[in-house]
Amino acid sequence: MLGALRGDIFPSMETTFKQALEQALNRTGRSLRSVAMAAGVSYEQLKSLQQGKAQKTNVDDAMRVAAAFGVTLDDFYLGKLSPIDHQTIAVAGHVGAGANVPLVDAYEKGDGLFHVAAPAQFTRNGAPKGIVAVEVEGDSMAPMYQPGDVLFYTRHTHEGVPEEDIGRICVVEDDAGMVWVKQVKRGVEPGLFHLISLNTNSENMHNVRIKWAARVMLALPAEMVERI
Repeated sequence: MLGALRGDIFPSMETTFKQALEQALNRTGRSLRSVAMAAGVSYEQLKSLQQGKAQKTNVDDAMRVAAAFGVTLDDFYLGKLSPIDHQTIAVAGHVGAGANVPLVDAYEKGDGLFHVAAPAQFTRNGAPKGIVAVEVEGDSMAPMYQPGDVLFYTRHTHEGVPEEDIGRICVVEDDAGMVWVKQVKRGVEPGLFHLISLNTNSENMHNVRIKWAARVMLALPAEMVERI
């Protein structure tokens, strides 16, 4: 297959595998690690290629990477990705629903715990931007949210609670750096909030100081979560 050798073996060809990979990553917003996992190819190998430490990859691995983007190798080199470009969202970490979960900044690194395909609601106007996903740990928000469910949210402020989110179920970081999914209600004093559990067997948290809160926009049940 000539396309498999394009640029890596024949310098006269314009596009190298490294260039095609960079283009695919930029268009889809996927991380290199998630692609390596989906393709069954060594992350370190792809990283070395991306950094210019390695000059080429073998045909079999190149085909696996292209397949991870849902296209043939020839189309991969030509930049012809699938119609939805396999748009994905990083699941940044866990969110406590009764469990004590510290905030994880994996999202900022672009990798997260894993990736999921972006729900159609977030891709109608192109690649999703500013959307964060977290995986539920604990059952204090049952039956609405169960362990393993993935929740999507957008932070509209770096501090405080937007007025329109009070009374809603939100992802919340408290003053101790723990992250929760709870219904947010006003506390007895300004700056204090009640974090309410839906599970009647779970305790509520009263008069808590929180750093920020963002309402849950969409939830994906655990059985429908497809890791990419």
